[in-house]
Amino acid sequence: MNALTATAKGAATREAIIEHAYRIACCAGLEGLSIGPLADAVGMSKSGVFAHFGSREELQLAVLESAAERFARAVLLPALAEPRGVRRLRAIMHHWFEWIRHSAGGCVLLAAVTEFDDRPGAVRDRVMQNELRWRQELERAIRLAIECGELRAGDPTQYAFELYAIPLNVHHQAGLFGYESSRRLGEQALERWFAANAP
Repeated sequence: MNALTATAKGAATREAIIEHAYRIACCAGLEGLSIGPLADAVGMSKSGVFAHFGSREELQLAVLESAAERFARAVLLPALAEPRGVRRLRAIMHHWFEWIRHSAGGCVLLAAVTEFDDRPGAVRDRVMQNELRWRQELERAIRLAIECGELRAGDPTQYAFELYAIPLNVHHQAGLFGYESSRRLGEQALERWFAANAP
């Protein structure tokens, strides 16, 4: 086996491990990840998993990065195909609601905030970076909608805070009361928000 083939195989194995770890983390959170059960799930030895991730923390960081990439692909990238303004902002919220629909087992990104908000370290730092990146993207979409004259002039940070609260509540309620009814309430809250902030 040449070096290029070995590198490709190693990368594929690493991705397979991350995929299994992501599924576990959706249900059990990042703290639910442990090398032993993960090694069993992917049919490897513990030392084999450790060869790709030198520590549990490194594995958690890789899963967080994977979750952030998945979220961006599912929510942000499709919305960017829409023209700047309220249509793009609505698309972000629509895809965010869809993300919740397909995160029935749980959202790694949201769970990580609860797990690590008061625990200093590399994982908390990454959680914070992910949150800041997403808020900045949301604020950018809001700012563009204001510049297009489709939203009332206001503080994009405050607007982002208010919008963020809607899918957060949909996600929170969906597990307890069902997704469809929670989304319906979320859609109504979103329409009220757009009506209240129309120019």
